[in-house]
Amino acid sequence: MESRPASLLLNTLDLVTLAVFVLCWWGYAFYALYHSKRRACLVSVLHQFRLAWMSRLLRRDNRIADASVMANLERSSLFFASSSLLIIAGLFTAFNYSEKAIGILSDFYLVSPMSQQEWELKIIVLVIIFSYAFFTFTWSVRQYNFCSVLVGSAPLATERGIEDSERELYAMHMAQICSLAANQFNYGLRAYYFAMAFCGWFLGPYFCMAASVIVVAVLYRREFRSKTFKTLSRGLVMKSHAS
Repeated sequence: MESRPASLLLNTLDLVTLAVFVLCWWGYAFYALYHSKRRACLVSVLHQFRLAWMSRLLRRDNRIADASVMANLERSSLFFASSSLLIIAGLFTAFNYSEKAIGILSDFYLVSPMSQQEWELKIIVLVIIFSYAFFTFTWSVRQYNFCSVLVGSAPLATERGIEDSERELYAMHMAQICSLAANQFNYGLRAYYFAMAFCGWFLGPYFCMAASVIVVAVLYRREFRSKTFKTLSRGLVMKSHAS
């Protein structure tokens, strides 16, 4: 099997593919962050629901259900954090099967067969992506822990000497921490999505570029155009009319 020399490990097409991949990931992240502050999307709508949740939390003394919901959210981040570690361990194992994997994938590669150095470089990039996901999910877990502390220290509904304005401010802080934790969870999920797109590069650069664009389209539709978003938006409007 013929392979490219190490000096030509990254040719022009490889560099273009890498640029498209990075542009799709970080370009969409910037776009979503910018527009979430200026138009309705899943992030902004869910923040309003979290604010309503925390406002109602301060009106009741029994908060067992709230603690249970917080624990479920934390477990989701823990699951993906531990999954990231398992994937990283599997990727390091893939170094031992380079020749066999290259032999299988060479039949699908559209340009030219991969070299062992190129295979190992792509594995390293995947390790970096899932390492980023691991740190993102663990930071989400910590932020949910912080939010649990805020819930535990929240003033009771029957507690005297606390103004309504103080309760509203406390609810805003709790909702903000909860939204920050959810945003980190969202960033970790995006890393998983784009890791799947990057895996297309093992079949060829065109697969990777096409998969990156498809992932952007899927994420955009789910965050800005999905039925779930529209349903949540209608629920937010109904809640505002009821109040």
